[in-house]
Amino acid sequence: MPRTTSTRPRFATRALLLHLATVALVVVLCTGVYLLLAVQQLRTEAESTALGIARTLAEDPQVRAEVTRISASEHEPDAEELRRGDLQRLASDVAARTGALFVVITDDNGIRLAHPTPSRIGEEVSTPYEEVLQGREIVDWQTGTLGESARAKVPVRDADGTPVGEISVGFERAGVFDDLPPLLAVIALTAAGALGLAMLAFLLLRRRWERLTLGVQPEELVALVQNQTAVLNGVADGVLAVDPQGIVRVSNAAADRLLGLDSPIGRSLETLGLPSPVIDTARGVIARSSAVVGNRMLYLDSRPVVRDGRALGDVLIVRDRTDLIALTERLETVSTMTAALRVQRHEFANRMHVAAGLIDADRVADARAFLGELVERGPVAFPVAGLDLLGDPFLHSFLGAKGVEAGERGVALRIADDTQLIGSVIAAEDVAAVLGNLIDNAVTAAVSGERTPRWVEVAVLDDGDALVCTVADSGGGLRGVDPMSPRRTDDGGADSVHGHGIGIPLSTEIARRSGGDLWVIDPGDDGHGAVFAARIGGAVGHAPLPDDSATDHRTHPDNKEKP
Repeated sequence: MPRTTSTRPRFATRALLLHLATVALVVVLCTGVYLLLAVQQLRTEAESTALGIARTLAEDPQVRAEVTRISASEHEPDAEELRRGDLQRLASDVAARTGALFVVITDDNGIRLAHPTPSRIGEEVSTPYEEVLQGREIVDWQTGTLGESARAKVPVRDADGTPVGEISVGFERAGVFDDLPPLLAVIALTAAGALGLAMLAFLLLRRRWERLTLGVQPEELVALVQNQTAVLNGVADGVLAVDPQGIVRVSNAAADRLLGLDSPIGRSLETLGLPSPVIDTARGVIARSSAVVGNRMLYLDSRPVVRDGRALGDVLIVRDRTDLIALTERLETVSTMTAALRVQRHEFANRMHVAAGLIDADRVADARAFLGELVERGPVAFPVAGLDLLGDPFLHSFLGAKGVEAGERGVALRIADDTQLIGSVIAAEDVAAVLGNLIDNAVTAAVSGERTPRWVEVAVLDDGDALVCTVADSGGGLRGVDPMSPRRTDDGGADSVHGHGIGIPLSTEIARRSGGDLWVIDPGDDGHGAVFAARIGGAVGHAPLPDDSATDHRTHPDNKEKP
């Protein structure tokens, strides 16, 4: 089918963009969630660290004693003394070791006893401290004189456990998120790797896709399916496509009907119950063949399917030739009968010339005697021994014509002595098709045989309304060949002895259709060739017996009916 000329991007490109967009969206969402969790973890770690330092410092004996002393004093603490005091030294050392933004110590009035900025010592803290002096620990992000920070506030207790001050430890916001840039770099690399892996996976998937679809895009596949459905269901011939493994992939309605299949797609040929010629042709073992399937004579044509040097299987074309072959058989019967009539006309004309010559010569007595002899001898004498055993006019003429044809090929046709036909043939076409085919095959076998003289013997009997006939010949026999199945080959050849491969199966089908059959009595021995038999139901009719009072008037020159 022609490729589409649309300016839209190919399906693979659109799928790639959609694939990448999906992966990018997933990566962004995952990155956002991961960053949120990472920031939350960093905040939690900073708060936990600040709380741990504050607790440790609040439990220090020296800090507790000094804060308790200052808080118990009735005088305001001396700021200058505090700047040089032990609390400021301890706070500065802890801040330096832990990297904290500040370590602040206050008394019970919120007065700074230690602070990173010495000038602020002696002043009241800028953030609330009442809850801490009530004995509670506070961990939060607050903004003070040093900016926003993650801070922890822990009460300092005296020997009785009464809060007498607080320890406040804070970490600067920027310091808390120092590890965030490297983390962002790792996340970015992971996202880029995910996008790269997604692109690689899609490229491999697209390559696999195009390999399986032979480069056909989905839009083209839709058009292909539509066209295939229209074509397959729009033809009278059956189409059966088989892959290299023998699995049916396509079967139109005509193929299902002609081959008698029911849902064959996806099934192996061997499981469909088809005749061996059909299977061999469908697999491409032979290119052409014929086969009888059901009551149909089918012509089979197999064609291999190859694309870009790759074998994709075989396509079997199934054509119904039943009507054509039946018409051929009828035409052959008509031709045979015409030949018989031509022989009779020629012989009758010769006899009339003789009678006319005798009369012209005034030899009337001789002419009368000649005509009387003709009346006694009957019609034209065919070269068939025993033909007078048949009273049926159709069989008499038909076998006589066959005898003329056989005589032209050097074969003598004779009627067996046990022939007895009481009724008359009423199914002339079926009888001519079956019996004519058997006689033609027997003549061919006799000509091909080495025995002399060459002969074919026919016996005809009636069994109720059925006609039973046997045909024997002087040929070499069947020689192990099964004549009941078609034997078409690639070049159209067949068994050169018994027919062309389709006559016997077709005759068998005609016989069985009428309730009879066709079979081999004897495949042949040293004395004769093969012997075939056929039974054709409903082929013989019997006239009712005449009344006793009826008179059978026979035509005779000396007997005339009196008025």
